[in-house]
Amino acid sequence: MTKKILAIYYSQTGQLGDILDNFTTPLLEAGISVEKVRVKPVKDFVFPWTKPRFFDAMPESVLGVPVELQPFTLKEASYDLVIFAYQPWFLSPSIPATSILHHPAFKKVLKDTPVVTLIGARNMWLNAQEKVKVLLKQAEATLVGNVVLVNRNNNYVSAVTIFYWMLKGKTDRYLGVFPKPTITEADIAQTKVFGSLVKNALGNGDWNNLQPLLVKEKALEVKWDLMFIEARAGKLFSMWANLITRKKNRAFWLVLYKYYLLIALFMVAPLVVGIYGVIFKPFFGKSINKKKQFYLGVN
Repeated sequence: MTKKILAIYYSQTGQLGDILDNFTTPLLEAGISVEKVRVKPVKDFVFPWTKPRFFDAMPESVLGVPVELQPFTLKEASYDLVIFAYQPWFLSPSIPATSILHHPAFKKVLKDTPVVTLIGARNMWLNAQEKVKVLLKQAEATLVGNVVLVNRNNNYVSAVTIFYWMLKGKTDRYLGVFPKPTITEADIAQTKVFGSLVKNALGNGDWNNLQPLLVKEKALEVKWDLMFIEARAGKLFSMWANLITRKKNRAFWLVLYKYYLLIALFMVAPLVVGIYGVIFKPFFGKSINKKKQFYLGVN
């Protein structure tokens, strides 16, 4: 009997769709049925963003507030594997991604089903994946693999280029100097290798060894400095999100958050990470490595 896979995702720019197409190529070539479903909210997030709309998405992203989705149909009552592709917004799953995970029809097919998450991100995805893990567990699904594609440029350089892409809708070199803001074509093409590993696991039913093989092939990496930033920024984002949702003058507080984010990202973070790296990091090598191994796993 032919194996059946559901590959479900949301994408504003189309990049995540390209990633998913490459990732599923080995599965399709093997004759496996792959049902791809691109989901959209009833009130979609227009691309490119405006600045007010971009920052206005922060509180609901961080707090995991779902929105109504346009009707979509799943052809099968159950699947042998679900591929859930998503992007982080503000260190959390995007609002559409959260909405998919809360959708009754999707939750129904998740029950007792192995899941592979496929992430397209700027570079920070740890907090988002932990939130996805919780929702998958609540749906009684089994996370068996995680693949993460990121922009490989310096954290502060990529922050500039991602704002350029999100607010202008352009993927060229900003000012003719900065690197392109997208995930590289080479990295997207490399997902075929990861898809082959999933194909093999699906064929032999050995899901336990999938994630170690993906890690070996560098399907995801964890950098200590970004891990350090996320651990602290995630808590602060949550504080801001709760504060803003309680305020009547939301627009004013979102402006404050915008300036806080820019100052924290470009001024505070480099200083704090630098101090930690020089003074404290040498003494916490084992602890840092333990945390890295946790984020590389699926438990």
